[in-house]
Amino acid sequence: MTTVALTAEQHADRRRRIWAIVGSSSGNLVEWYDFYAYAFTALYFAKAFFPEGNQTTQLLQTAAVFAIGFLMRPIGGYIFGSVADKYGRKTSMVTSILMMCGGSLAIGLLPTHDSIGIAAPILLLIARMIQGLSVGGEYGTTATYMSEVALPGQRGFFASFQYVTLIGGQLLASLVVLVIQLMLTDAELRAWGWRIPFFIGALCAIVALYLRLALHETSTEKSRSHEGAGSLRTIFTYHLKPFLLVLGYTAGGSLIFYTFTTYMQKYLVNTAQMDHRTVNVVMSAVLFTYMIMQPPFGALSDRIGRRTQMRLFGLLATLCVVPLMYAIGGVTSPYMAYVLIVLALAIVSLYTSISGVVKAEMFPPEVRALNVGFAYAIANALFGGSAEYVALWFKDQGTEPSFYWYVTVLCAIAFVAAIVMPDPKVKGYLHGHESDPD
Repeated sequence: MTTVALTAEQHADRRRRIWAIVGSSSGNLVEWYDFYAYAFTALYFAKAFFPEGNQTTQLLQTAAVFAIGFLMRPIGGYIFGSVADKYGRKTSMVTSILMMCGGSLAIGLLPTHDSIGIAAPILLLIARMIQGLSVGGEYGTTATYMSEVALPGQRGFFASFQYVTLIGGQLLASLVVLVIQLMLTDAELRAWGWRIPFFIGALCAIVALYLRLALHETSTEKSRSHEGAGSLRTIFTYHLKPFLLVLGYTAGGSLIFYTFTTYMQKYLVNTAQMDHRTVNVVMSAVLFTYMIMQPPFGALSDRIGRRTQMRLFGLLATLCVVPLMYAIGGVTSPYMAYVLIVLALAIVSLYTSISGVVKAEMFPPEVRALNVGFAYAIANALFGGSAEYVALWFKDQGTEPSFYWYVTVLCAIAFVAAIVMPDPKVKGYLHGHESDPD
């Protein structure tokens, strides 16, 4: 009788944890959909906000606004990470989805440069800064929450769903743009059609908000009331080495991720000279494949260890970026473009599938969300968010291959960080320990 009761309790606990993953990741999907809707519609609204110059110049200006949104992430990582550690993961996640909804709706309603002049790009910048704050807080808190709620022995698999929904947000944004492209003419897209994805994102956020309000809390009263909870001083006094390690492999991981996802659309159009609509179909197929690769790679880390997998990522990325970028830049077939980009993203998946959990395992619960979110946001803002701008700048200067080597160097730094990182099975704070939800 006792065995049956225990089994039923375990099944109930498993269902609760799975639904918690679904609830938290659904909000993650909406957050990233809203954020990437900007990247995928930039080709159409660039002229509306930045009317002067050629196409590359206009894309440079919209990419600069995209990058500035990333520069807000460290602030968001600090604010929302501190809130998550002091007041709970749920409070932080609910607030971030509300801010993202507001930023997305604002972009959809913005007047153009022809209507209000210089105020248009300024307001666009402000809306992107709000979204940057939101996403800066989203990553660390969601990574922490999903790592804490995951089943022991399967953390890599369950935590991989953070990037399933992150990539799913990209894919959804790409698919929405593709459908709009099929329904509207190019002139209609540039005039007003680009606004539609932002309105859709704002509506989806309402559903995500409802799901997040139903989540249970994974942090404990003890961890939230800890003297050093959510404190930067605690990080730099007791956890500086793991903080720097997270910076190291996030720099390379974020840069290569954005290179082969968001920037790849512009790269195929500007360098491989592919048609906009063809590129959108290719990248939609690429992102779907990339999305479903995450759980198998996450499960792989549960078998071979997170440290081994991170080392494989760093080594393969360092060796393969340059030849892959050259091959993709010279491709003429959309099918070959798909194969090459998927190959690149298989290497990236070694990192992205375990990105959240490998960071969360390095820190105790009272500063976990702050450490994960703040360190990630700094490296992501400096290297991930600037990827498009740096790539386009090198192209504008006539030295595009220099960007390939830039990515390679950062991946080499990630490899070094993976070499010196501690084994989570020995020194990880999550190993052999389960959070005690309130």
